[in-house]
Amino acid sequence: MTTAVTPERVLVVEDEPKISDGISAGLRAAGYDVITAATGEDGFFMLHSHRPALMVLDLGLPRRSGMELLQQIRALNLQLPILILTSNTSVEDRVAALDAGADDFLLKPFSVQELCARVRAISRRGVKSQPAAVVHLDDLEINLDTRTAWRSGTKLELTLREFDLLVYLLQSRGKTVSREMLARDVWHETARFTPIDNVIDVQMTRLRRKLDDPFPVKLLRTVRGVGFILGSAEEPRL
Repeated sequence: MTTAVTPERVLVVEDEPKISDGISAGLRAAGYDVITAATGEDGFFMLHSHRPALMVLDLGLPRRSGMELLQQIRALNLQLPILILTSNTSVEDRVAALDAGADDFLLKPFSVQELCARVRAISRRGVKSQPAAVVHLDDLEINLDTRTAWRSGTKLELTLREFDLLVYLLQSRGKTVSREMLARDVWHETARFTPIDNVIDVQMTRLRRKLDDPFPVKLLRTVRGVGFILGSAEEPRL
C-alpha cells in the first residue's frame, strides 16, 4: 500500500493579482499546496494559522512592506525559508533583505520555472523546515500551533480575539500600536464610518486583566492618546 505524501505548503504574499495567480498556478503544478495573502498583515496571520513550510514574499507590499514583515518574522525567531521577490535592482536593498534573514531573492520580472527552482533549492536545504511553534517574551510563552499562552507556567484563558491581539502586539514588541492599526489589521475594519475605539479599549482591558493583573511584572502598557505597547520588563518604560 502506497502512503500519500502531503505536499509542502507555500505561502505567497504578493499584492498584484496577476503575479500572485501566476505564481500560485506554477507552484501547484509543481506539486505544492499554495495559500496566498495580498498584504503583510494577512500574511503574518496566515503564517500562524496555516503553518506553511516556506514563504514567497514580495518586498513592495502596501501599508506594511515585505521588509518589515521579514524583520518581524525573524525577530520572533520564526525560521521558515523565505524567498524574496523584488523589482528593485539596487544591490544595497537586496543585501539588506539577505542580512534581515531572507534565504534567497528573485528579481522581477521572472519565469515561473525559475521561481519553482528557487523554491525547491531553499526547501532542500532543510535548515529552516518549519517555523518555531513557541515564542517568548520574558515569562510570557505563546504557542502558535495550539494558540495558547502562558505566563510563569500559568495558562492564560484567552478568547480567539484576545489571542490574535496578543500575537499582533508581540510582532510589534517595543513599538507603539495605534487603535487604527488594530482596527485595520486585527478587526479588518477598513471602511467603517464609525470608529471602533471603544470596542478595542474593552478588548484591551480584558486582555490586560488576564495577561498582567495576576502578575507583578506588567508587559502591556497604554500610551495615552496614541495606543499600546507590549514590551519586555527590561525595556525602557514610557
